[in-house]
Order: sequence, then C-alpha cells, then structure tokens
Amino acid sequence: MLQAGIVGLPNVGKSTLFNAVVANAKAQAANFPFCTIEPNTGVVAVPDPRLEVLAKISNSAEIIPARIEFVDIAGLVKGASKGEGLGNQFLANIREVDAIVHVVRCFKNDDIIHVSGSVDPVRDIEVINLELALADLGQLEKRADRTRKQARANKEAQAEVAVLDKLLAVLNEGKSARLVELTEEEEAIIKPLGLLTRKPVIYAANVSEDDLATGNDWVEQVRAIAAQENAQVVVVSAQVESELIELSPEERADFLASLGVTEGGLQSLIRATYELLGLRTYFTTGPKETRAWTIHAGMSAPQAAGVIHSDFERGFIRAETIAYKDLVEAGSMAAAKEKGLVRSEGKDYVVQEGDVMLFRFNV
Repeated sequence: MLQAGIVGLPNVGKSTLFNAVVANAKAQAANFPFCTIEPNTGVVAVPDPRLEVLAKISNSAEIIPARIEFVDIAGLVKGASKGEGLGNQFLANIREVDAIVHVVRCFKNDDIIHVSGSVDPVRDIEVINLELALADLGQLEKRADRTRKQARANKEAQAEVAVLDKLLAVLNEGKSARLVELTEEEEAIIKPLGLLTRKPVIYAANVSEDDLATGNDWVEQVRAIAAQENAQVVVVSAQVESELIELSPEERADFLASLGVTEGGLQSLIRATYELLGLRTYFTTGPKETRAWTIHAGMSAPQAAGVIHSDFERGFIRAETIAYKDLVEAGSMAAAKEKGLVRSEGKDYVVQEGDVMLFRFNV
C-alpha cells in the first residue's frame, strides 16, 4: 500500500488533520512542539460515489473502497538537515513515504504557539523546503564523491555521476529535485536514494472554520508557491474536520452548510493524494461485493488482474470490460451485454479509469 507522509512545522495542525483523516485519535494532538515523535500510520478509504451506484446495480452485500495509507510525521524545524529537533529521525521517516502532504498554517490563533512566533506561510514553506533540499544535497554530494572514484573504469558509475550532477546543479540553486526532468533509466538510477525533494507534494492550507469557504490571503500565498512548483493546493480546516468526526451524517451536512461548503476539504485531500501518487481505480461488482481496486496508471489487464491475485495474472485469458458510465446508463450488466457494451479485452489492453472488469483465467 502506497504511503503519503503528512509533514510541516510543529503546531501547524498535522496531527489534528491526521486524526481526522483516519477518523480516530491515535495521534496525540497538543499545543507544544514535538508532540509527535514516532510516526503514526492510518489506512483510509478513498471517497468514491461510484461504488454506491455499482452496488445498487448489482445488489451487492458489501462495498469495499480503495485505500491509501497516511503517515503522521513529527514537525520539522530550521536546522533539521543537521539534526536539530530530532531532524535526522524525522527526515528518515519522510524518505519512506511515496508522496508528501505539506500542511501549512494559514490561521491565526493566539492560544496555539507558532514555533517561529508568527503566521507566515511563505517563510514556513521555505524553511521546510530548504531543510529537505539541504538533506538531499548532503546525501547526493556524498554519493557523488564515492561514485566518481568508480567512474574511471565503470560505465554504470559514469551514468550515475551524470544524473547526480544534474540534480546537484538544481539543488545548489535552492530548488527541488522534482523540477529536474529525467528519463526512465535515470529515474531508476536515483530511485534507491529516496530523495526528499523528488517526492510529489500537495500543500494542505490549514485555515480556520471562518475561512474554509473563501480562503484568505495566506492561502493565496501558498497557491502562488505551488504554481511555481506545479503542485496542488487543498484548503482544509483540521479543526473543522476533527469536529465532523463526532457528528452524524445529517448533522455533518448541516454544519458544513452553515460554513458555506458541501465538504470540509478532507475528502478533496484524500482524492488529490490518490491522484498525486499516480493511482487509478477499476471495479469488480456482483451480488457478493462491489470493490474498488487500485492500480498504477498505464497498467495492462493482466497486471490489473494480478492486483487481485497473482494467479489471475499468470493464467490471464481475457477481461470482460465495460466503462462505468456505460454500465450505469444500461442499468444492469445483462442489459449492457445485450447492447454490446461489454468488451472482451486481451493482454495488451491498458486499463482505463473507472473500468468495470471480470477476469477469465486458467488456474
């Protein structure tokens, strides 16, 4: 299961947001820095209204959504790349995740201490990004020194040095490694390094409940930075989300309506993270269950079948496939087959977002 790490400065609302994301209280949220030391993890369902529709068509007894894992990582501070504030440990935690949700404080509250004494999203983002870049820079410089010694008589080492030099040039300018365009071969060379600034990022602008519907000037500052990095911004209110957990669906809808929104931002964050990781969904549906399966974009039908069970991939014969929209319009699988909407796809078929599939295979 792919992981998204929730990072940011201390006291920006990371643990409160994490608790809301996983709808439990495993992470202690408190008003002091370094409240979280060991990373907390939680598996969450990806909101997808298509599941309910398919389950109704198939009269399914159970619905099983797609899932991703969120990791609540302790707050970083200036100097983390040199070990300040237990920085080495926290940076190692970030290396393990596949994507980063960077929580940025965009609310004023005199009762909640800010580690730098004031609310300034631009400064806060720069602090985190600089520490991640410095950590990558140190790692790459050490790696490059070792590899250059081997490169005199080793072509593979020469290729690695060329990639490392590309990345070092950008990092030395204070920019992120994800801004460097690499070939698939070059990407494979650096993948084991787990570069922090190579990981895709979503900025979660954490606002007060009063600003959830409209945002504020701080949110606009975050958006400006994200635009430069081609990153996404999702506006959330960790405090609102923490309150929603305790409410019934009807009460939740009324509360959100009073704030001028239809959802608090949490569902948008989960969906955006899912997409950021390059994930896609296909469905299986029947009387027993309707289920969302997670695959990487570009996977073939046999590879998608292998997500269910390796035997499905090894013995793949064909996949009976219909687009979600076509099935809904037909009203049933039987009607869809009568209209010729169900296709028989072979081994070369690339699974599309929202495909509804039934695999035929040999054991």
